[in-house]
Order: sequence, then C-alpha cells, then structure tokens
Amino acid sequence: MRPPPLGFKSTPWSASALAAELFADRCCPPPPPPATSSSSNPVPAVAPPHRAMSAPPNDGYAQYPGQQMEPEQPAPAGSPPPDATHAHGGKKKKRGYAAGAFDVGAGANAAVGGQAQGGAPQYGIPPAQQQAAGYGGYPQPDAQQPAPQGYQYPQGYGAPQPGVQPQQAGYGGYQAPDQGYPTPVAGGQPGASGVAGITQGMGGMQLGGQPQQQQPPAPAQAAQAPRVGPLNHLYPTDLMNQPFSVSELDLPPPPIVLPPNTSVTPSPDANCPSRYIRSTLNAVPTTNSLLKKSKLPFALVIQPYGALHDDEDPVPIVQDQVISRCRRCRTYINPFVTFLDHGHRWRCNMCNLSNDVPQAFDWDAAAQQTVDRWQRHELNHSVVEFVAPQEYMVRPPQPLVYLFLFDVSYAAVSNGLLATSARTILDSLNRIPNADRRTRLGFLAVDTSLHYFSIPKDDDENAETNMLVVSDLDEPFLPVPHDLLVPLTESRQSIEKFLQKLPDMFQNNQSNGSCMGSALRAGHKLISALGGKIVVLTASLPNIGAGKLEMREDKKLLGTSKEGSLLQTGNSFYKSFAVECSKNQVSIDMFLFSSQYQDVASLSNLPRYTGGQTWFYPGWHASRPEDALKFASEFSDYLSSEIGLEAVLRVRATTGLRMNTFYGNFFNRSSDLCAFPAFPRDQCYVVEVAIDENITKNFVCLQAAVLHTTCNGERRIRVLTLALPTTTNLSDVYASADQCAITAYFSHKAVERTLGSGLEAARDALQAKLTELLQTFKKELAGGSMGGGGLQFPANLRGLPVLFLGLIKNVGLRKSTQIPSDIRSAALCLLSTLPVPLLMRYIYPRLYSLHDMPDNAGMPDEETGQIVLPPPLNLSSERLVSYGLYLIDDGQTQFLWVGRDAVPQLIADVFGVEDRTQVHVGKGRVPELEGDFNERVRAVVQKSRDHRSLGVGSITVPHLYVVREDGEPSLKLWAQTLLVEDRADQGVSAAQWLGVLREKVS
Repeated sequence: MRPPPLGFKSTPWSASALAAELFADRCCPPPPPPATSSSSNPVPAVAPPHRAMSAPPNDGYAQYPGQQMEPEQPAPAGSPPPDATHAHGGKKKKRGYAAGAFDVGAGANAAVGGQAQGGAPQYGIPPAQQQAAGYGGYPQPDAQQPAPQGYQYPQGYGAPQPGVQPQQAGYGGYQAPDQGYPTPVAGGQPGASGVAGITQGMGGMQLGGQPQQQQPPAPAQAAQAPRVGPLNHLYPTDLMNQPFSVSELDLPPPPIVLPPNTSVTPSPDANCPSRYIRSTLNAVPTTNSLLKKSKLPFALVIQPYGALHDDEDPVPIVQDQVISRCRRCRTYINPFVTFLDHGHRWRCNMCNLSNDVPQAFDWDAAAQQTVDRWQRHELNHSVVEFVAPQEYMVRPPQPLVYLFLFDVSYAAVSNGLLATSARTILDSLNRIPNADRRTRLGFLAVDTSLHYFSIPKDDDENAETNMLVVSDLDEPFLPVPHDLLVPLTESRQSIEKFLQKLPDMFQNNQSNGSCMGSALRAGHKLISALGGKIVVLTASLPNIGAGKLEMREDKKLLGTSKEGSLLQTGNSFYKSFAVECSKNQVSIDMFLFSSQYQDVASLSNLPRYTGGQTWFYPGWHASRPEDALKFASEFSDYLSSEIGLEAVLRVRATTGLRMNTFYGNFFNRSSDLCAFPAFPRDQCYVVEVAIDENITKNFVCLQAAVLHTTCNGERRIRVLTLALPTTTNLSDVYASADQCAITAYFSHKAVERTLGSGLEAARDALQAKLTELLQTFKKELAGGSMGGGGLQFPANLRGLPVLFLGLIKNVGLRKSTQIPSDIRSAALCLLSTLPVPLLMRYIYPRLYSLHDMPDNAGMPDEETGQIVLPPPLNLSSERLVSYGLYLIDDGQTQFLWVGRDAVPQLIADVFGVEDRTQVHVGKGRVPELEGDFNERVRAVVQKSRDHRSLGVGSITVPHLYVVREDGEPSLKLWAQTLLVEDRADQGVSAAQWLGVLREKVS
C-alpha cells in the first residue's frame, strides 16, 4: 500500500461549523450495527459477547406507596388469561457479533504479543532503527526479555484455528471437554449433541387437543445421575515465564459444561449468555467448605440490558400474559424445568415443587386455537420479557417524568452550561421516549432562590410561561398546583419557546450561591406523587440551605491515611434524602461541571441509592468545541435512553444457595430485594452467592427477574435464567473461574472498602486476596512445588494479577499525592457501575500501534462490515518506539501518542502539518484529510469507542488528547499513567508486582 500523497490540509474550524455540528437535529438515534450471521468473524480485537450470561431482572413485593407489586400467588391454573395477542416472532435475532466468531491465531491478531508482519509502510524507517528502545527516560519494567511475536499458548490452551467450528477449536482458547460429555456451544449453552434425544419423535403426548407429542426426557432423572467426564481442564502456567497477553481479555469465559438433556428443549439459547450474567465460577462447589477452601468468590455480575434501546438488543417478549410460576419459591417457568403427568404439571428446577401448567399455556386466545408448547419463548430462551397482567401493579403504570434542575448561578452561566444544556434538551425533544404520549417535563432554576416555571398548554394561545420565584428555602412550597409538570405532547411548542428563552433570562446573573439541596427537596415534593427522574445540571457547590457543603479539599491530606475522609460524604442529608426519594420512586442523576471543588463524594450519594449515575466534567467550558460536543452528544443519548420505572430486582436460586450481598446503585430494601426508582441500561450489579446447604444436584440454576414499567407505560418482567454445573473437585472450580467477573466483583468490593476504611485498606485487601489465591493454588493444585522459582496459576486466570495491578493503579485507588478527591470520587462511581467489558478497559486500557498497523486495520471487515482494529499491545513503554504513533484508550479518555522521532510523512498524512512541532497537542480531534491513512486512523479511533460492539449500553464519548512525547510534560505523564505494566509514581511495574507476589507465596 502506497502512502497517500502529501499536501492535504486540515479544514479550519469555524464557529458556524461548530454550531451546525453541536446543535444539529439529534432526533434520530444512530442505526444499529448491521446484523450478520453468527458464523462470521467479528473484528478480531473486540471481545465477542459469546452468548453472554444474561443479567437478572427483579421482581418483588411492595413495601412503599406507589411500588408495583409482584403477586404472591399466580392466577388460578384453570382460568384463561385476559385477551392478548399471541407472541409472534421466532427466535431472537442473532447479533452481528454472535458467538464463536473469533480468531486469535489468524488474521490481524496473529501477532498477539507484537505487531503483525508486513502491514502498512513504516514511513521510511531503516530496519536497524525499528528495534529502537522505549521512549526517552521512562523507567523500563525489570524484565528485559524481547516481546514474542506471537503469544505462545501453553499446551491444551490452544488458540482456535481459522475456519474451525467452536467445538473443535477449544472454545476460543479452552480445551474441549472429553468425548461423551455435552459439547457447549458459544456461551455455554447445551449444544444439539447434548439434547439430541429431545427431538426424537415428538408424537404421543396429548396437550389440550394438540397433535400428539412425546414428552421430552425429564431433566430430573439426569439431575440425579452421577457426573461423567471432566468439566473444564485445568492448565497450570508459570506467570514468570509465560506472561499475560492483553488478547486473553477478549477470550470468552470458560464454557459452561452442563449434563446432557439439562434443558427441556434443544434451543441454543436455553442458557443465559455472558453478556447478561457472568458468574465468577462456571462450576459451582457442592459444599461451602469446598468454596472456602478455594478462596475464590462465588458471585454473579448482572447486566440485564445490552443496549440503551430495545431495537438494538431484541429480547423475546411473551405477550399473552400467561405467566407460570412456582407456588413455593416464585420461580418463573424456564428451559430447565421438568414436565410431569403427561405435561399437565411441571417440577420447579429451584425447589423441586410440582406445579400445575396453566390451561392457557397451550392456547392462543387471540387466534382461538392450540399452540405448540415447545415453541414458547420461555422454554427456549434464557432471557425473556413477560408482559405483566393486572395483579403485578398496585396502581396504573406511571408516565415517564423528567424534572430538570438547572444551576443558573454565575458559574453555570459563564461557562456556558445553562445555554448548552437548554439547547441540547430542545434539540432532543424528539428523542425523549414518548410513544404513549404521557411523558411529562418540568423545569426548576436554582441560585440563591428557587425559580419555578409554569408552562401553558399549546392550545392556550395567549398564555405565556411564567417564572415564579420562591426565596423561602427552609420550607420550600409549590407556588401553583399545576402547570409545573406538563405533558410533552400537549405543551411541546410552549416548552420549545421556554428553552429558547431560558439562557437569556439569567445571562446577567452575578449570584454565586446555590441552594441545590433545597431545590432537590422542592423537586421531590413536585414529582413524588408520580415518581420519575430528577436531572441535576450544576457547576456550583451547594452552599446555602439544606445539604449545605463546605470546601473540604486539603492537598496536605492527599496520599495520606486521612485521604479517605475526603471520599466520604460531607453532609448526612444526601444519603437520607436519597433513601426518601427511593421510597417515592424518584431517581436522581447528577451532571457535575465545576472547575472548582464540587464535593463529588457527597453529591454522588444521590444517584447511588436511587438507581442513578454521576457524570463528572472537570474544567468543562462550552467555548471549547470538544467540551460542548462531548456533553451535547452524551446528554442527548441520555435523554433518548429507554429506562425502566418503579423497578425491583430479585435473584432466586436452587435450594441450598442464597443471595448474600448486593453491590451497585440501588436501595437494598430487604435481604434479597433491590429497589430502583428508575432502572438504567448502562450499569451492572454484583450479587454475592452463599452456599448454605450441601448441593446434591449435578447442576444448579439462578434466576434474576426485573419487574418494571417501560417508558411506554407497560408493566413487564425481564427474566434471566442461568444454569451452572456442580463439582466436588477443586481443580474444576479453578479451571472454570472467570477472571473478568472476579475482577468486577473485587472492583465493587474495593470501592466499598475505600469508602469504609480508606484507600490503603482497599489496596492491601486486593494484594492479600491475590496472594491468598496463589498460595491456595500452589498448596492444593500445584503440589506445593514452584518448579524452579516460578509462579503457578491456571491459564484461565493468568490475567488476574495484571488486572488487580491495573485496579490498584486506577485513578480511583492509586496511591498518589496528586489526584484531587473529586476526580477520585468520580472514578469510584465508574468502578462500581461500569458493565464488565467497559470496566476491563477502564482497569486495563487498550494500546494500539497505528504507524505499522496491518493493511486491513481501519478498514471494514468483508464479512461483518465492522471496522478492523489493530492487534492490541500490552501496556508497557517497552512496546513503544520513538518514531511511532499509538492510541491508548481506557473507554473514558483516549490518547493519541506521537513519538519524538515521528517522520514528517507520518505527521503530514495524519495531521496535515509539515512538522511534529506544529501538531496541536491537548484536547482535540484527528483532522479530516483526504488521504487513505488519515481515514484509517480516524476509523480506528472511532471504532475503539464503539461500545455497541462490546454488547453494552453507554452514553460516554471519550475525549481525545493528542500527546507529543517531547511535548507538554503533564499531559505526557497523564498518558503514561495508563501504561499499567510500567513503574510510575508510587506504583510498581508488572515484573516487580509478580516478584512481590512470588516472594509472598513462597
């Protein structure tokens, strides 16, 4: 490939261009990625969701007014359901990045440890110089071994070969189970071989007048049979001699190997994919003593939704309101139940109780005809959504309500926050969910007083929006009983006029006060009867009235044992008020923009206990195009997201298992019920599971259920069911452990420890846990011998030490005297809410070499149409050459690193300038030039941000910073903190870290 011609210049940025891009009509959400068949290979560098285990929904009992109720008893078995259209549509449409499609040993990822041979021209660098060492003066890791060109898998942990089916390929790097055991397909669902007997001759069973069908084999008998054959094989490796490669984070979890005929239908979707639920252990110990002996955690990482919008992540919907549940434990019928008595009864797979099958189960009330039971969604899919009947409600479904609290103090007006947020809401009115035409909006402005806005309906032509000012902050009252919360449909034109005028109303405001605490109380009073979202947009520290906060930041405390006090709330108002909001179905989201101290530690309590989120924009200013575009894009996507209202989450499990501890943003209403006034689409939740009784079955089931009201006013239950095999062998437990799920669990634990006991305690606990796991493995499974001074650990957990090191070095936990407490608190919010794929990137960022990327990188894949990313590199300065161009991406921030010896041709092709010193450093973008290489670099930067290809929802658009190796020192140091395997600040290198662990273990 020839380098593109010189001479293309960056088009200058104009104010009109900014206005056009910033405030372009954003009503249409971006189209979903093109759907492709599951056999096509997705972009190699992106982890396939691999039929991810699904995340649990929740259902529960009302304890507060307004809470929709999950009924204790189902409707009588004989009663026909209310008229409802029968669920149409077949199986869930396969995603473009479906299971099994991922080559580690071929294509652009062949050189996993280094760069692929050949590829793009290296811009005239002599071969001798291409071996240049790491960049100037930055400490190198202790290990000076050259990086291998291709990652050497240990025996039995073989990389899949191109074109080989997953069963033969060892499931993306894991050895296939022995013959005679069911072959798991991608995601761990039982393959057709394991359930072949189910499909033989389905005649012979009378079901409500249907043609005769044979009853499938009862899983109950299989459950009593002794386990035959191995689960996942255990492959010990030496962490010192076979170092971790970043590509291993893209491997799917160890497969879930279930006994034959476990599910009642042969559906490949019978078990929950790991994109929804990941278990830390994919083989469950049968006793608590074995779990304690392993020192591994048993927990579920639950992410009930895979996208911000339903059409991007379709889930089968059961429309007929026939919901069959166990009378005793309330489990929803699922693919792992057993049918008895000629199909008239079913045995619960959780508690073994026999239940009647509802008569309407095999009847389509709309068409007035019998239906094929074996085609029902809930018997074929582990992730389904039921349309709930009347008894699941204690009041009619609430409308979607957004109450916007605008900071209109001098700080928010002068940095452009008020104008930008008002304009973004105006441009996003078409994107706010309003299919049922019941969505309501309200607006409240805050400085030293409360400013209410009474907005008339459109049909009242002479009416004007009135501003009503309330100065009594101790007992704020509603100045008028109506017109403060107005239907978007009926007052659309009045709302548009108001949003256009709002910035001008306060353009000369010189007040520096903020009574945000009092405003929150007033907002709660305004919407508590309905419930809904309070959206806070503020650039000030609340310094008047309820919830008043002081300036607590003290640089002398940073890096000391007293730093933890800065991360705890400064006023008890915020937690107690959040709990009050949760009772009344009010959720709070915080958008924080202060360039001064804003006490994120205190304010983040509001989202933490109400199912919300905290977004922090330090030093934000609308005059910078990058700042304005980032917020406008994120806020518009936030407004367009479909959320669940009045939601509860409950997780049930096989007898003997108990949900012990819950982590995430919600209010834990009882021992096993999590309450969400609003259920977001872009967060995950962690549930620790305890083993109370010895388990006699050879597999267990766990079921999460989310009872919620959709944005369109429909009461639904999203149900996710996961089956896991059991084992009595410690080696099975270790061989099935999921290193990414374990890291997510300890990330939540570390945040909890930080807020309770301080940063040092959290870091020490992580190191102690890792040492304990290594010692246990050495003592119990490696024969006590370290074999020549190595450090033994299973191949499937080889990334765990580096992931823990990345967690300890993350800005939320890192030992440093330079990290402001607001930055730290915002990072802790991310560590306790990010879905697993984004969390892994935040803990261990991606590093791509761009100057020598393979020919196909930055180009669409022929089969999937997805942009191909270059192979990722380990995060070490040893991988950087002085003439190179690199992208470092942690999902929140991107750095484009320009080496100090980058040749003029490379600079011209990418940035359109003649010399490296002319490259604009800092927050910016890659200019759009006509050259091929520029286009590919921009495509890689954009693709690296693509959360949809990771199977998660997110509104975040990372800032891109251009960093010159010989440029701004502080910017360079910031980028280098993402190189987790280097020694920096007060942190050790990866080689030193392993050395410390080896000493402690031996």
